[in-house]
Amino acid sequence: MNELRLYNSLSRKVEAFEPQGETVTIYVCGITPYDTTHLGHIFTYAAADVLIRYLEYQGCEIKYAQNLTDVDDPLFRKAEQEYEDWRELGQRWTLHFIDDMKTLNIRAPDYYPQATEVIQEMIAIVQDLLQAGVAYESGGSVYFNIDACPEFGKLSQIARADMLPIANERGNNPDDPNKRDPLDFDLWRARKPGEPAWESPWGPGRPGWHIECSTMAKRFLGETIDIHGGGSDLIFPHHESEIAQSECATHQQPFVRHWFHTAMVRQEGKKMSKSIGNLIMVRDLLKDVSPDGLRLYLGQQHYREPWEFNAEGLQESESLAQKLRSAATAAGGLLSAPRVEVEEIRSDFISAMNDDLSSPAAVKQLDDLASLILQAAEVDKNVRGAQRLLSELSSIFGLRLHATAPDERVLSQWDEHAQKFTEVGDEQDA
Repeated sequence: MNELRLYNSLSRKVEAFEPQGETVTIYVCGITPYDTTHLGHIFTYAAADVLIRYLEYQGCEIKYAQNLTDVDDPLFRKAEQEYEDWRELGQRWTLHFIDDMKTLNIRAPDYYPQATEVIQEMIAIVQDLLQAGVAYESGGSVYFNIDACPEFGKLSQIARADMLPIANERGNNPDDPNKRDPLDFDLWRARKPGEPAWESPWGPGRPGWHIECSTMAKRFLGETIDIHGGGSDLIFPHHESEIAQSECATHQQPFVRHWFHTAMVRQEGKKMSKSIGNLIMVRDLLKDVSPDGLRLYLGQQHYREPWEFNAEGLQESESLAQKLRSAATAAGGLLSAPRVEVEEIRSDFISAMNDDLSSPAAVKQLDDLASLILQAAEVDKNVRGAQRLLSELSSIFGLRLHATAPDERVLSQWDEHAQKFTEVGDEQDA
């Protein structure tokens, strides 16, 4: 394939992407299903979708896993607040998320495991870490000893003194009396009242947050994966902890060859988050623009540059979507087509995508191609070849210029995953 260069969060450099084999393995951290899908979620999954579609366009085979964190504190808190069974709550919001993914034509992962499906595998990895001497049991819980991992911090490159406040904001309990160090993170949590629990060698409890992703990545993709993606807010402590426990458990380095992180979306100068209450919900946006318009708006932001939501910019993207659709359906005539300009656009599009997925520049090439088609059609030139290219390149951004529904591949993939959640609901109703 043409040389794709991607920024690697571990090296902090733009590097040539070189998969370890013929199949590119990709893992992206999924949602905790306790609320509706917001713009920050979609930015991450749309960026991953563009990366995957572009790799496929370049001829790569893909093996893609995305997890579902259905064992987590926010889910349990929401279920308690709403007097709802945590499994039913998770199932309901998972199906909402799947509907949003289908609407936006974001392809489904090949594997969509729930944390609850791999509890025994998690327990086995925790046992491996205990045997390796990098974890310890205390009070029915098991913790990772960060002092036993000298490389802890190599991804985030955060000073040790600055780690604790960040970890505390993201779920760490520094006052846990069972810990040797406030930064040690839990691999297995002893049972708490009102929470689900599973049997383990250390007594009933549940897995910690970080061990879930390490386990699912290993189970479905192997001990070393090519690309691991997620929002940049997951770099520490989540992805840092994944590296530590995965490499210590498997004795293999690296756990991930290439880290792919998406930037934060801002609203009114602040990071978009549930705690601040400034979320922009995807379903609200789709009341005013088409799915193609929203996909183009996301594509006009570079995946690793923080950006501010702008309603006017979204409407401009909707206008561009309408222009692309007009170009895709323009009649044209029989006169000779502008082949040289079309091939230049193809070349410039590929060059932009190979340059760290420079999607704003690539979208500009779609705009230029649409202009070329519309101008040529007005003077009865044959535009069918240019239209084929427009459709081909637009599909990398998940656009559906000739249809109003998602493509059948996307629908069938997501429907297959949704089936197991529907079946769970049927079992609970029985």
